[in-house]
Amino acid sequence: MKYGSREVPLAFNTDATRLSHHEPEVNTDPEQFRELLGSCLPPGDGILPDVGIVVADKTRLCQYPTYLPVLTRYLLDAGIRPSAITFHIAYGTHAPQSEEECLDCYGETYLNYRFVHHNSRAVAAFQELGTTTRGTSVLISGEVLQHDLLISFGAILHHYFAGFGGGRKLLFPGLAAYDSILENHRLFLDFEAKTLAPGCQSGCLDNNPLALDLEEISSMLPPHLELHALLNSRKEVCEIYAGETYADFREVCRRYDSFFRSTGEQQYDLVVASAGGYPKDINFIQAHKSIHNAASFVKNGGKLIIFVECRDGIGNPDFMDLFKKGGWSTIFGELAVEYKNNAGTALSMLEKSGRINIQMVTMLSEEECRLMGAGRCAPEDVQQIIDQEIIDQEKGSMAILENAAMLYR
Repeated sequence: MKYGSREVPLAFNTDATRLSHHEPEVNTDPEQFRELLGSCLPPGDGILPDVGIVVADKTRLCQYPTYLPVLTRYLLDAGIRPSAITFHIAYGTHAPQSEEECLDCYGETYLNYRFVHHNSRAVAAFQELGTTTRGTSVLISGEVLQHDLLISFGAILHHYFAGFGGGRKLLFPGLAAYDSILENHRLFLDFEAKTLAPGCQSGCLDNNPLALDLEEISSMLPPHLELHALLNSRKEVCEIYAGETYADFREVCRRYDSFFRSTGEQQYDLVVASAGGYPKDINFIQAHKSIHNAASFVKNGGKLIIFVECRDGIGNPDFMDLFKKGGWSTIFGELAVEYKNNAGTALSMLEKSGRINIQMVTMLSEEECRLMGAGRCAPEDVQQIIDQEIIDQEKGSMAILENAAMLYR
C-alpha cells in the first residue's frame, strides 16, 4: 500500500477481492501535444500578443515539467515574446506553494516565465462577472481577464461533491475570490433538510446543484482554450484533449468515467485501502476524497482501514474547529449563518464515520482522528489488525483498494 512517498507491504488471503480501475494507456507524447496545439492554435491566426496560462497547484499535478515547455515553445515559435506569457496558479483557497515546490511542479518553466500566485483573499484584485441564479457572486482575478489569449491546462478527475475537477474549475474556483468560492461550495449542503445535497456526488454533473452552478459560471467566463489531460495512477499524462465549450468538458468527463467509475454494487465487511500515495494524501482535505471513495465499498457497520499520510496536516488551519461545535444540527445551524471553508468536507466525514468504522493510517494525531469519528493506527500495526479481522470475520467479505483516489462509484 502506498503511504506518502513509500510503500507498506501487506499480506492478504486469497479470498480478498481486489478493486481496481481500468488503467488508461499512454497514448500521447510531447510531439503529439504540439500537433494538438497546431490544430487549435494555428500560428498567425488567433495567436494574440498577450497570453495567460492557468495551471493547477501541487494537489493536482499534470506532468507539467514535460508539457509546459512544449506549450511555451509553440507560443514562442508563433511570435509571442517570453515577457508576454504569464502563468496563473489556480490555488482556489489552497495555501501557496514554496519556491521548491513550484520548481518540482512546473520544472524550469517556473524559472523562465512570470508566475502569479493566486490569493483568494486579495479583495481588490477581483472583477465581478455577475451573479448566478443560485446566488453565487462570480468574482475572479481581474488580471486573468486582461489577456488576449487565455489557456487553462490541467487534469480531469472526479470530485466528490463537484462531480468533476479540472476544466472549468481551474478558472472558478481556481482563480476566484474567497467569498465567491464559499458561496458555490455551500450548495453542497441542503440547509432546509439539514443534509448533504443528494446530487453532489462524484461523477455527477446533472441534478447536482453545485455542478450546475459551475456550469452557469462557465458561461460567464471569458473565451478560453481548455487543455484537458487524463492521467493514470502513476501520474503520467495518457491523453490530452482541447476544447472551448462546456460540452467539450462533458465529453472528456465521459471518457474519464470509462476508466475510473466502478459499475459494481457489492459492498464488503472490511476494505483495506490506500489513497495512492503522495500527493493524493498530502493533507486530510485531499485525502478525504479517497476516504469518501473507499467508504462507498464498505457495508453499513463495516470497517475501513485506509493509508492517508497527511504529511502537511489537515490542509486548513480552521477545519478541526468545526468538529468542536457539537452535533450535526448545531454545525448546520452555525453554517446557515456563516458558511466555513471545507464545512461540507467535515459533515461528509461525520456522515461516513457514523455509518462505518474508519481506521486511518496517518501522521495526524489521535485527537484529530477522534474528533472526526475515526481511529488511528501506525503503518507497522496494520498487518496484525488485518490478520485479527480475518480471524474475527471468517465468513466476512474483504476487499483491497490500492488507489482509492482513482476508483469511484
